[in-house]
Amino acid sequence: MRPFPPAWRRAVAVFCALAAVALAAAGCARPPAAPGAPAEKPASAGGFLRMPIVADPTFNPHHPKAYVESVFCNRALYNCLTRPGLDLVPSADLAESWETSPDGLTWTFKLRQGVKWHDGQPFSADDVKFTFDLILNPDSGSGTAKNFTVVKSVEAVDPYTVRFTLSQPFASLPAFLGYNCGILPKHLWEGKDLLTNDEFNKKHPVGTGPFKFQEFVSGDHVTLVANPDYFRGKPKLDGIIFKILPDANAQTAQLLSGDLDLILVEQPQNARVLKDNPSVVVDSVDQVNFVYFAANLTRPLFGDKRVRQAMSHAIDKQAVIDNILAGYGKISTGPISPAMKAYYNPNVRQYPYEPARAKALLAEAGWTPGADGILAQGGKKFSFVLTAPRVQAFEQICTLGQQYWKAVGMDVTLEAMEFNQCTSQRVIPRNYDVLSAWWITPSDPDVFPYFHSSGATKGMNLPLYQNPEADRLLEQGRATADPAARRQVYDRFQALVAEELPYVFLYHPLEIRAWSAKLQGIPGLGLRDAMQYSDEWYFKP
Repeated sequence: MRPFPPAWRRAVAVFCALAAVALAAAGCARPPAAPGAPAEKPASAGGFLRMPIVADPTFNPHHPKAYVESVFCNRALYNCLTRPGLDLVPSADLAESWETSPDGLTWTFKLRQGVKWHDGQPFSADDVKFTFDLILNPDSGSGTAKNFTVVKSVEAVDPYTVRFTLSQPFASLPAFLGYNCGILPKHLWEGKDLLTNDEFNKKHPVGTGPFKFQEFVSGDHVTLVANPDYFRGKPKLDGIIFKILPDANAQTAQLLSGDLDLILVEQPQNARVLKDNPSVVVDSVDQVNFVYFAANLTRPLFGDKRVRQAMSHAIDKQAVIDNILAGYGKISTGPISPAMKAYYNPNVRQYPYEPARAKALLAEAGWTPGADGILAQGGKKFSFVLTAPRVQAFEQICTLGQQYWKAVGMDVTLEAMEFNQCTSQRVIPRNYDVLSAWWITPSDPDVFPYFHSSGATKGMNLPLYQNPEADRLLEQGRATADPAARRQVYDRFQALVAEELPYVFLYHPLEIRAWSAKLQGIPGLGLRDAMQYSDEWYFKP
């Protein structure tokens, strides 16, 4: 393992010590129940699974504020037309099968028959059409709309057939239809506003999924119970209790004490503690996720790709992975994760830790150190603000990024913000110099929303990258159905962005999951995708 310089090692050591103290303070004692908390896990054949979420959820996958705290609940409550298969290829969910026209502009989906909503009403093609009409309505404010900009219309051909008509070919449509795209019940939503219908969004959601809503106590817990009429059969668990518990160390302590059954290990150092306990299983899987620094390319400071290449060479990415992630990550060469084995291309330009090379590139770009050691050009210093959301390890990553960049002559000020504040004050108005963040993508190589110029002013293209060749390749990738031909397109795209570096790619994190050794049936997918198989989970005696 490559160490940090001494001062940085001390900073990491202090962090780990504080984490250990917090974990010890939390201990393994069972904390007192909060007012309104559910009773002890019900004693029944299936049992209730208890897992944490970090804040009050919104029970609507299309609401623009249905953030990470909502994903796990919603994937248990709702079905999509498709879901990620165990090989990440889209598989059947509410749609049993689908086909596309020769020109790629029409997709027809055959739906399951006999599916019921949680209130007993029948599911049909009208619900699918209604959901997409709502998503595509520009006045609805849907957070899902950005994934379906090429969908012109959705038609209910008959009660169990829907037809999507597109303005451009979209080969990855089945993958996007399985990505946080739950279908809503028309009979409960017709005439309602997506943003203000809190009766549904916060109090009484109704889906078709394996678990249905029972109770929500703000700040404390959400209880879902097994859906006896689920089309795949009644789930093996009696239900799921989502405990609202934002602190990662407290989550780890409660898994050890038996007060939780399943967690995502957000502090990788805690995995070491968990691995020593025989009652806990710890594993890790590749995620369709990339972590990055996004330099705002509308700022003149970052317009020269040599500057961005220097920024990448200046960072010891393996040391970040080893010391911050406890080794649970892989250096990123681009946006497509090793989890997508059929499309991942590591044979592109790479940026090993070479501070001397970083300084040389900066010199080529016209930046020379002043008397104070800070780079300058034309009387302007290389000074910028690095913004970090206060989630997971991002403040640590940014602190280290600040130090690495200072070592090659950049003047970097660190700004840490609460996640929602960062989104509203920095991301949406595009008011940042360099932003530290991550994208968890659909299980498809189509990364159009994160790179295409159409998403630069609003959407998910956070570097505000605009490159006609990248646009052409992204459009070609969407238009190409044959896997071998798609691979060639995305190979070229990965080579292009590795050279251009619209994002300074850092790493693909491994998702660390830990659960009670009695819990069985969790597939080898990222936990968000695995939730769509939660009807198969069970506790062994």
